[in-house]
Amino acid sequence: MTWRNLLSGVSPDHDALMPNDPPLGWAARSEGDHLAQIEHRVETAGEQPDYSGREFSPAEIEAGAHRAFIGGIWDTHGERQLEYLKRQGLQPHHRLLDIGCGPFRAGRHFIDYLDPGNYFAVVANHSLIQAGYDVELSDEQRDRLPTSNLRANDRFDVDFGVPFDFAIAQSVFTHVSLNHVRLCLYRLAPAMREGGEFYATVFVRPRSTPVDAVIPSKRGKPFLNEKNVFWHYSEDLRWASEVGPWRYTFVGDWGHPANQKMAKFVRVTPEPGTPPRPVPTGRVAKSVYRGRRWMARHLDPTR
Repeated sequence: MTWRNLLSGVSPDHDALMPNDPPLGWAARSEGDHLAQIEHRVETAGEQPDYSGREFSPAEIEAGAHRAFIGGIWDTHGERQLEYLKRQGLQPHHRLLDIGCGPFRAGRHFIDYLDPGNYFAVVANHSLIQAGYDVELSDEQRDRLPTSNLRANDRFDVDFGVPFDFAIAQSVFTHVSLNHVRLCLYRLAPAMREGGEFYATVFVRPRSTPVDAVIPSKRGKPFLNEKNVFWHYSEDLRWASEVGPWRYTFVGDWGHPANQKMAKFVRVTPEPGTPPRPVPTGRVAKSVYRGRRWMARHLDPTR
């Protein structure tokens, strides 16, 4: 009795049924036979970094690993961001949101320039922002920065209960997918005042670039359209901006050391008839509230 008999409806003959009978469609093979090898074609090898889960030990922080993790250039690139936003009209009385703040490479300059309490920041990695708060800020800077203005969150939860005049995401959209770009713009829009300006750095390729193009990099990791390090079409960023009341402009060069370009999103008045954004209620609202309470307790300024 074989598996073919069973599948055809023939009654089983227990004496004839062999337990090692091969399933239907398998050819009999002697010991030592090998199946044909399937081609394994890897176009872009390399491990994707875990931006939100990476934790820094005290020894790593002392050695400056938290600075290296965000690309270094510690002494100049943070101040470059402040000077750029000042040229766009940032003044001390404005509220600024720093998306992807890291360990405050730019944040320490923003804190000094803005009026106390006007700097807000969010980043995906809790260990990174805590390290920056602990070792990169002076006592005077911490006095100007309530910890309630800081948040570790990996889905762009930027609702601090106040409207922002300016926002910046430096080297964030270069490391997230187009859908993450949309998520950021969607969640940021209600937090920006009308006329507020959001600046984000991007790697942009011309429309003639094939979608599957792999762009070599001098630093080792290539640029891809579908995974980190990401490049995007300018038209895709415009499409992403349609998730909210934004006016998108591609700015271009602004002096970035790795040649990241600048994109500008201005919060505009919603079109008449635009449906209101859904407000979380019931269990969803309670979960959001509890999550924020948990983050507040774990961002410990005494650590």
